[in-house]
Amino acid sequence: MKLAMALNYTGDPRKAAQDAADLESAGIDMIWVAELYSFDAVSILGYLAAQTSRAELASGIFPIYSRTPTLTAMTAAGLDAVSEGRFILGLGASGPQVIEGWHGVPYDKPLTRTREVIDICRQVWTRERVTYDGDVYQLPLPKDQGTGLGKALKLVNHPVRDRIPVYLASLGHKNVALTAEIADGWLPVFFHPEKADDVWGADLRAGGAKRSSDLDPLEVVAGGAVAICDADTATMVRDGGRFMTALYVGGMGAKGKNFYNDVFCRYGYEAEAEQIQDLYLSGKKKEAEALVPDEFLAATTLAGDEGAVKERIEAFREAGVARLNVQAVGGDRLRVIEKIREWV
Repeated sequence: MKLAMALNYTGDPRKAAQDAADLESAGIDMIWVAELYSFDAVSILGYLAAQTSRAELASGIFPIYSRTPTLTAMTAAGLDAVSEGRFILGLGASGPQVIEGWHGVPYDKPLTRTREVIDICRQVWTRERVTYDGDVYQLPLPKDQGTGLGKALKLVNHPVRDRIPVYLASLGHKNVALTAEIADGWLPVFFHPEKADDVWGADLRAGGAKRSSDLDPLEVVAGGAVAICDADTATMVRDGGRFMTALYVGGMGAKGKNFYNDVFCRYGYEAEAEQIQDLYLSGKKKEAEALVPDEFLAATTLAGDEGAVKERIEAFREAGVARLNVQAVGGDRLRVIEKIREWV
């Protein structure tokens, strides 16, 4: 089991670079940089490549709508070059509020787009002349849609790797099945080790049955806040997850269009999911946070004495997690990471 950690995407990138170097020294194997409506992740990842030497650097995630497929492939190849083969391309559909509100692009055909983007990226990295006749993307552009002067081109540079790993952030049944079929890794959110198979197991197995023998086994990246501490502090750490859980379950999407709320319902928290969303959307955020189930927070947090933390690590391992995503909180977080590194 390897260790992964996401950097704070809202702070000073120069501070993030120092954090990345410290995390790498402490034993983190994979460092994620998000891209929402924040600084772009590419600039930060390129900067991190110069400040680190061992850890993999990953986009967590690039939205599939905000770049053309070939630009996504070019960007991934460039980041892989400056990091000397340490880049992982994390992709996802994001959601309609961000894609249509921030990027001004219709949120359509997410499954088809995801498959076609990955197909085109893999074609670019092998330095083929890129031609593609998809439902969404046609390369070169057909003559009746442009000037008719488009040419099939290939990447000028020779990539460090002709197969850069692609990890997909996915939640829905069809998205998860697609991930298990074509991706190198999976980025679920709100991963509950004891309930994950009930929610996603059938989808993973269905997609896995179509998986090419050229692909290695799918790597799952999941985890939570980590603290080696006394019982009272552990409760505080778990309660620290209420804010983000309520934000996503309650506020990241409209009624009937919130993917995170859907996952919560599938975990068996239907009543709580509805109430959290109603309260959050009406501005009662603290009340929404209070309704996040204690059982969920305990299952998705690695907090307590050494025995308790080891127990949660094993739960994630038994659930198929290959890369434990940790967010060390409180005290000497680098020392905590060093301990976790010893245990995994």
